[in-house]
Amino acid sequence: MNTNFNIENFIYTFSCDCNKAQKKTFSKNQVITTYIQKRNQLCILLSGNADLVRYDLNGNRTIVEHFSKNAIFGEVFYKVTTNNELLVEARSNCTVLFYTYDQLKKPCTKGCEFHKILAEHLPELILNKITDLNTRIELLTQRSTRDKLLMYFSLISTRKLSKTFELPLSLTDLADYLNVDRSAMMRELKLLKEDKLVDKIGNRIILLYE
Repeated sequence: MNTNFNIENFIYTFSCDCNKAQKKTFSKNQVITTYIQKRNQLCILLSGNADLVRYDLNGNRTIVEHFSKNAIFGEVFYKVTTNNELLVEARSNCTVLFYTYDQLKKPCTKGCEFHKILAEHLPELILNKITDLNTRIELLTQRSTRDKLLMYFSLISTRKLSKTFELPLSLTDLADYLNVDRSAMMRELKLLKEDKLVDKIGNRIILLYE
């Protein structure tokens, strides 16, 4: 595995030069793709933010994953085994690169090298995806709303390398992402402030614990 692999450079060149990759733009709240049609898609978010959302038979909404720039998603990573509706929704204006995983086995008519590069580094991309999914499972298995909030804040803090950061989700979306009741989450946020574990100013979170 090549540790010098630069995903941003790869994505830029791949999206420009490969005739089997389709680049599309989406407005906020548009559906980018669904996970019910078994198209075996691999998608790369070139810009913007998006969510993988599940709607159950009663219409209840859960945010399964949140995607930001350079995130990779698609049916190839998430085999649908239930009748629940899974779709990716744009949270802001987005540009997405679409590629069908099956096309890795087919030569590109332009003779580009990027299918080979993608095949070589696909294990790295999949490993990163598995790491993200394992982190998501660990987050959801926290027993209380407080534990979920504190773990989520710690994850964002680690990624940002700062104890002060902007929440990437609205509070309603955060409740859906943590799979908790919004009112209960708001009460817990208030208690966390009272216990001087976090401070919240608008959409900004400040971690006060070591």
